Amino acid sequence: MTDYFAAVARFDAEIAEAKGAEQAFEALQTLTQEIVGAKLFTFMSVDMANELSRRLYTSDAANYPTSGTKPLHYDHWFDTVHKAREYFIANSIEAIAEVFPDYPLIQSLGCESVVNMPVILGGELVGTLNMLDVADYYTAERVELIRRYIAVPAKLAAMVAAKG
Repeated sequence: MTDYFAAVARFDAEIAEAKGAEQAFEALQTLTQEIVGAKLFTFMSVDMANELSRRLYTSDAANYPTSGTKPLHYDHWFDTVHKAREYFIANSIEAIAEVFPDYPLIQSLGCESVVNMPVILGGELVGTLNMLDVADYYTAERVELIRRYIAVPAKLAAMVAAKG
């Protein structure tokens, strides 16, 4: 059984010393791995004024690099995460394929489930924390662990990254 309090305490120590996005999101990735796990872990920033997103952190730089930006797409995913500010959860590659055109790459990495968590600071959506793993991985219990133990640390990591 995972000692959630010890995992959060380790994150607390790491985020206190973090300088910049890389260190902040490394600490968050470590916490996420300890609490729920994720084969692929990324953080995307959001620039609503310019309708762009940018990957600030990735656990797989070869397949999902941090360089460049991409335009926002207005679809069901956008409505869920950006407008409603709710978690987008898909537990099959078919559900992922409905919103992510890169689903063949996602599947090739052994990922067939996803949680995209909106990160909101000062009333503004600043980014999304994205966790992917095998099919049917993000059960209701795991999503509750994300809400309970990852949501606030994600905000802290985003703040440290922005301060950067």
